Amino acid sequence: MNDTDSLLTRYAIRLGDDAMVHGQRLCEWSSNAPTLEEDLALANVALDYLGRARMLYSLAGNLCGQSEDELAFTRDTRAFQNLLILELPRGDFAFTLVRQFLLDEFEHLFFDALTASANEMLAAIAGKTRKEVAYHRRRSQEWLRRFGLGTAESARRAQAALDTLWGYVDEMFAVDDLEATLIAEGIAADRAVLRATWQAAVTHAIEAAALTVPDTTWRIEGGRQGLHTEHLGHLLSEMQFMQRAYPGLSW
Repeated sequence: MNDTDSLLTRYAIRLGDDAMVHGQRLCEWSSNAPTLEEDLALANVALDYLGRARMLYSLAGNLCGQSEDELAFTRDTRAFQNLLILELPRGDFAFTLVRQFLLDEFEHLFFDALTASANEMLAAIAGKTRKEVAYHRRRSQEWLRRFGLGTAESARRAQAALDTLWGYVDEMFAVDDLEATLIAEGIAADRAVLRATWQAAVTHAIEAAALTVPDTTWRIEGGRQGLHTEHLGHLLSEMQFMQRAYPGLSW
């Protein structure tokens, strides 16, 4: 494996980790959503993320000689490189949908940019994902408006979610040496240049929902370096139980 393939493997795995962890969080709403319609909707969004994780793990696995299951179910916490915002507990319904809104606005820009990747497989994955994100984004934007313009309680919960999540958003735009090298080679999307457009879109939507953009000064990151919150270990203990209890299990 040459240096570019090695970096591409790591890049695909971290993007796969993002999708896998967030998909697992969304799966936790199955049979727990406030309405049957939302139960089905969240399950479908979760399936989109799990499908994305499979494609990215498959791309990485073809380069490093590991299966999708090995990458998803046999690595320990420190080996995962997902964004911290994705591993936070699901919280209430407002927390889940506000997090989805912030993520959708980012992924709308990110995967659009990634369709121009010099790696054909990565570009194809981005193209498919972009179509799914368009649906996710419309839905979460509508829910943000419902929360903010609904009852005093729904607005309070949405604002509380924004205040809690805001310190985690910087990590979505952080570019480390791995990504900087792949950006220079035309393979990765430059997430840093997306910040201003994302900020403008998110600010407009938040204010249109009569909510307030947080002025939080604290920032936290570390997911890309394998430095996680205490929540990821608990998530993985459930997600990986079957494979760890029965190593090599196949369906």
